[in-house]
Amino acid sequence: MQVSVETTSNIERHMTISVPAQEIDQAVQKRLQETARTVRLNGFRPGKVPMSVVKRRFGDSVRQEIVGDIMRDNYIKALQEQDINPAGWPKLEPKTMEAGKDLEFVAIFEVLPEIVLGDLSKISIEKLTSEITDKDIDTMVDNLRRQQATMKSVKRKSKNKDVLTIDFKGSIDGEEFEGGAAEGHKLTLGSDQMIPGFEKAIVGGKAGEELEIEVTFPEDYHNEDLKGKPAKFDIKIHEVEEPQLPELNAEFFTKFGIEAEDEAAFREEVKKNMERELKQAVANKVKNDVVDGLLETTEVDIPSTLADQEIDRLRQDAVKRFGGQVDFQQLPKEIFQEQAERRVKTGLLFQEVVKVNDLKVDPAKVDEKIQEIASTYEQPDEVIAHFSGNPEQKSQIESSVLEDQVVDYVLSQAQVTDKKVKYEEAIQAGQAQQG
Repeated sequence: MQVSVETTSNIERHMTISVPAQEIDQAVQKRLQETARTVRLNGFRPGKVPMSVVKRRFGDSVRQEIVGDIMRDNYIKALQEQDINPAGWPKLEPKTMEAGKDLEFVAIFEVLPEIVLGDLSKISIEKLTSEITDKDIDTMVDNLRRQQATMKSVKRKSKNKDVLTIDFKGSIDGEEFEGGAAEGHKLTLGSDQMIPGFEKAIVGGKAGEELEIEVTFPEDYHNEDLKGKPAKFDIKIHEVEEPQLPELNAEFFTKFGIEAEDEAAFREEVKKNMERELKQAVANKVKNDVVDGLLETTEVDIPSTLADQEIDRLRQDAVKRFGGQVDFQQLPKEIFQEQAERRVKTGLLFQEVVKVNDLKVDPAKVDEKIQEIASTYEQPDEVIAHFSGNPEQKSQIESSVLEDQVVDYVLSQAQVTDKKVKYEEAIQAGQAQQG
């Protein structure tokens, strides 16, 4: 086998490989002999088919199979000899594959990029800090009660938190626009479900009333044709419903998996859940800022094979979210391109930080992470035992912990400032960074 490698870009390589004709011919002959022993053809007893007949019937297809196998095997062998680490499977293109001649083919593939980390001290990180107040707990408990509320139709004027059943029809300059009309729409006042000004304008409306309101679409509205434009909406209110909140009792507590004797104990458990959410939200925000900082300070070439693999994963995740009702192939790759490239770059950068700084997974942090996960279950000991006895899932925890260690390392080198915010602001900031 002869091998030559051509560098066609920072990450693309063309590797030309030549395999002696004798090796091909011997492999083809061996496969044909195996075929002759097993093939069944009319007019011949099993194992008695003449080799000339076998060659005539199967020679071309056997040779194609052999060439495919030899290209694959020699490509892998050449990678090992040349000490090359490919980013994905190559495109194999035969140049000569005639019988009796040496096989020559080209493997076109990408390699993992060489990364030189930028100056981490130039990265600026804003780390959110927050405290959970009694008012925050009040709001959370109220939200939980509203999740379990029953509705009662009322004749009074509507107010925030009421649920209105409405018809609406929107127009701009007298012309209706797509998506601007609905019938029987359920709207919770104060939920910010509609564009700014819409809900506020109908607070005080009663069942049976018809209203005309004027609002303006925000400048950052997702529909380009509607951005910043004033619109009129004709609205008819069919019903106003007031939520009837459940009592804070044991029956209510158990609906959220909490065994509590009284309201004080329930609030304490709610606070613990809120603290976990707050910790995760702050961590999400910090990690995203770290990724942004790494991307700003370090150039990374993205192997298209890795980007395509990540796009396929995102498409599969999207199909699952749609409940399997959408065909994988119906989702355009382009809508996942930016997210996929960010994920690939992040993975490559994190790997480089690990390599350059010789970071190792901290077993104590792995145990701490497992304990943290287990604490959210009714039988934490069973969860801990599950991870201990499942190497694959424990490996996932170890990968997550190593990512956390990368974040901690970058933070130790970066410019970090603390910013105190309200609980809800921290939660929203963390949720915006997920995915």
